Amino acid sequence: MTEPSATGRILDSLNDAQRRAALASSGPLAIMAGAGTGKTRVISRRAAYAIATGVVPAAEVLLVTFTDKAAAEMAERLRVLGQPTVTARTFHAHALSQLRHFWPASHNGTPVPAILESKFPIIGRIARGLPGGYRFTAVKDLAGEIEWAKNRRVAAADYAAAATAAGRQPPIPVELMARAFADYERAKVRAGRIDFEDMLGATVDLLETDAEAAAIVRARKRWFSVDEYQDTNPLQDRLLTLWAGDSRDVCVVGDEDQMIYGFTGASSRYLRDFARIHPGTTVVELTENYRSSPEILGLANRLIAATGRTKALTATRPSGPPPSHVAYADPAGELAGLVRAIRARQNEGIAPADIAILVRMNAQLAPIESTLTTAGIPYVVRGGRFYERPAVRAAIRAIERAKLVAVGDDLPAAIQAVFASALGYDPDGIRGGPEERERAADLGVLLAIAAEFVSADVDRAIAPGAADFLADLVRRDGAERVNLVGGVTLSTIHRAKGLEWDAVFLPGLEEGSLPIGQAAGDPEALDEERRLLYVGITRARLYLAVSWAERRVGSNGREASRRPSRFLVDLGLLPSRARPATEPMRPRAASGRSEPRPPGDPRFEALRAWRSDRARTDGVPAYVVAPDTTLAAIAEAQPTSTAVLRRVKGMGPARLERYGSEILAIVGRA
Repeated sequence: MTEPSATGRILDSLNDAQRRAALASSGPLAIMAGAGTGKTRVISRRAAYAIATGVVPAAEVLLVTFTDKAAAEMAERLRVLGQPTVTARTFHAHALSQLRHFWPASHNGTPVPAILESKFPIIGRIARGLPGGYRFTAVKDLAGEIEWAKNRRVAAADYAAAATAAGRQPPIPVELMARAFADYERAKVRAGRIDFEDMLGATVDLLETDAEAAAIVRARKRWFSVDEYQDTNPLQDRLLTLWAGDSRDVCVVGDEDQMIYGFTGASSRYLRDFARIHPGTTVVELTENYRSSPEILGLANRLIAATGRTKALTATRPSGPPPSHVAYADPAGELAGLVRAIRARQNEGIAPADIAILVRMNAQLAPIESTLTTAGIPYVVRGGRFYERPAVRAAIRAIERAKLVAVGDDLPAAIQAVFASALGYDPDGIRGGPEERERAADLGVLLAIAAEFVSADVDRAIAPGAADFLADLVRRDGAERVNLVGGVTLSTIHRAKGLEWDAVFLPGLEEGSLPIGQAAGDPEALDEERRLLYVGITRARLYLAVSWAERRVGSNGREASRRPSRFLVDLGLLPSRARPATEPMRPRAASGRSEPRPPGDPRFEALRAWRSDRARTDGVPAYVVAPDTTLAAIAEAQPTSTAVLRRVKGMGPARLERYGSEILAIVGRA
């Protein structure tokens, strides 16, 4: 059938695969959209074409996006295509509209409760009431664990069993996490609020239990398109199923190689399994990339091929310079190399706003900010400047309150002691989730800045003290504030998703950074780290530079040798002998933690007996005194001094201060 000219123009400029997707306007559809393949164009054109050809009225279309910003952009595209009334919303926004409509009828006419915009105030109070060193746990990690449970419809009372069955390693012991979860739910109810997960959960409950409400909802929207489906969590997937009901007009769009939010509970299996669950699904793969040069895509394709898969993106742009790879002796050399390369790109006519430096963790940005400031290169930080971060502000306040008398070379150690006592900082026993690791890294950066400050070659009559260091931090903060608009983008890779630049720099590609150290020995975590690097690579249009340093200061403030990232081997930038040897894996318990030492080890058994007695005396659960894994590590290390004991994983400053002498006595007797 010949297309009418008006509707035919909607499909203008689409390539063959994009056109097939746009023409598949009825029935289930899965669009596997690789990076830079024009998925937003396809989604908007497909919806406009379906409306224009009478497949569905505009009022019955729902386009689901990952963010409010994406929803606004999608609505604007539909307006330009002549369809200004199409609904484009996030899962949460659409669920809330339904709750507001149906809630009063089942709640004595009362409106839906106000939305809790942030969990942090409630969870912050709960965290400060946790026993021992656990009160320093990052609030964001606790919030993330609660969200993991709620996205699976796991109630607080069922959390411990569900977390154990799933092999979760929460930021605090499971039983303590369950208590914090229950305290959060009670506080939220007392405040008369619901959170963002409640929005989805309550809507799911409504549609599962109220047939009349479900029928009304399904009569209003019956043609669905969901973007970023690789980042869907169980609650969102269930909600989409309930919205659709018997409708087969469901399209999902995504790329499993860009699923980088597994720590929030997202899973790409919903995208991968969509065709199997929905018989008759049309599957369209978008592989023509409009963003990156062939050389950059070649690198990205090799990263995927190393997993044994055959997926490959093809470039539509002309050839460009080959990606560069440089190994530096130390961070100073790497930073100087970044400045030289940025200036070279600027001399070639690339504006600072078209350049980005992307890293794995926020804490990696601080030395880059300082270097660019000194070099006079303007920059913008996505997600907040270093000196605005909560951990950094708290650390500066702690130094101010401490009234330190230490000066000169003694100052960094004195500051680290303040961080330990006031903030629970323990560089040798970092535990918890991503936010806790970020917090520890930020404090480590401050300690490195302190060491640099006292060792600077400055003619001082008097050795610098805490007041001088704080004044230097104010100066650095002020220098950062100058760079508030325009300039080179500094960002974590997570925050760069969906963006692109002419030139992208990926520094710090080392074992322990990317992949992050906590991923070692965990295949799923390593897969996510690989996807993170893939996202970083595919942000670049023309220039891509990766680098690493042979030595670097870690979060403990000490310099150590580093190995290049294993992914550099997969990219073909290093020989295979550079890949780190596979780490031996200890047997794991059902909870996902390392197995404790076997019964019969005299030191381990003596420590367990002591722990039981001490827990009864203190009136706390045994795990609060010390979990089995910490006791096992102590038994294995056989510490003979406080200095040795503090290096045992899990022996934070609070635990060391309270129990250290008793533990050393027990180990000495056993």
